[in-house]
Amino acid sequence: MQKRPQSTRAFTVEHVDGLARAGTLHLPHGPVRTPVFMPVGTQATVKGLTNAQMTDGDGLDLDICLANTYHLGLRPGGDALEALGGIHTFSRWPRNVLTDSGGFQMVSLLQFSQVTEHGVHFQSPVDGSAMLLTPERSMELQNQIGADIIMALDDVVPATATDAARFAEATERTIRWLDRCIRAHRRPQQQLLFGIVQGGLDTSLRQRCLQQIVQRPLPGYAIGGLAGGEEKRQFWRVVQQCTATLPPDRPRYCMGVGYPADLLVCVALGVDMFDCVYPARTARFGSALVDGPAPGVLKVRAADMAADYRPLSADCPQRCCRAYSRAYLHVLAARDASVVAQLLTLHNVAYLTRLMRRARQAIAEGDFPSWVQRWFRQQYPQHDYPNWVCEALAAAGLPLP
Repeated sequence: MQKRPQSTRAFTVEHVDGLARAGTLHLPHGPVRTPVFMPVGTQATVKGLTNAQMTDGDGLDLDICLANTYHLGLRPGGDALEALGGIHTFSRWPRNVLTDSGGFQMVSLLQFSQVTEHGVHFQSPVDGSAMLLTPERSMELQNQIGADIIMALDDVVPATATDAARFAEATERTIRWLDRCIRAHRRPQQQLLFGIVQGGLDTSLRQRCLQQIVQRPLPGYAIGGLAGGEEKRQFWRVVQQCTATLPPDRPRYCMGVGYPADLLVCVALGVDMFDCVYPARTARFGSALVDGPAPGVLKVRAADMAADYRPLSADCPQRCCRAYSRAYLHVLAARDASVVAQLLTLHNVAYLTRLMRRARQAIAEGDFPSWVQRWFRQQYPQHDYPNWVCEALAAAGLPLP
């Protein structure tokens, strides 16, 4: 087991309310206020948004966003990014970046990949060229990219898979690959390396991975292998198991989670960081995230929007809400879908950012249980809450009335 020292002072827990935490990650490109939602900018940009929009103090004011090592490794490539001064210079993004290791592509590009102990063999979906992503190569690329937080390469198996032997193999390999990543990481003082807990939905495998991973002196830990279609009841129990074991003085990152209810349940269970393509992807389908009766999604292409002259959301500071009515967006969606997609992406990312900022404020004020209960009552005015939400919040000490 590799135990190269790394910084453990990067995260400060400032307030605790039940299991929920409000803290600050101290990173080279500014503080990150937690709980935090990180939008996904796969190739150094969030689709449809400019850097000015993402740093606008009256709008998103994002502390951090996510980029993807596999895709950046293909284009423009690690050498090119390093020569250009890293991702911050390349993209003119002045704030923090977290890079995924490329491990998720084992799931998203399953038909193009083959996993061995050495690494993951990919066939590029762009030009068909071969690429071998090993733990060492993932670290090399992430060091070249220059993100503030980098992720260890893990062996990812979809949570919905049924091959128990494959999950056991992936769990042990994830631990071995983590040690290889620690040895290969050449910028530990500039870039925080997070390990990832795997194990599928098997509690014994998760515990095995947890016991091993917390022995590595890492500045942060992630919960991987979820948000892939598994039952919500299974999802929250794995999150609870992980937060109960992970060190309380390090940030906890639940990967791939972006639905509002999921975010709040995970915050209640003690998670600090999240990412997901959901707000941008659902915007491209013409849907806006709003507070209101479940599921809290407003489809601007729906016929009943044609005569609705209200804004998407009365309290949203974004231009799509300040300047345009639902009726106008409905007409625009039929004429110029790309403009509507940009406006809705801005709105949706702002919605999740504000949701996490409000959760943070409620935790700091010691009002998190009441605030969460009010939010769910607004979403479910008939009190027809999903059973899994009730179970999860009750386990966190926040029963819904």
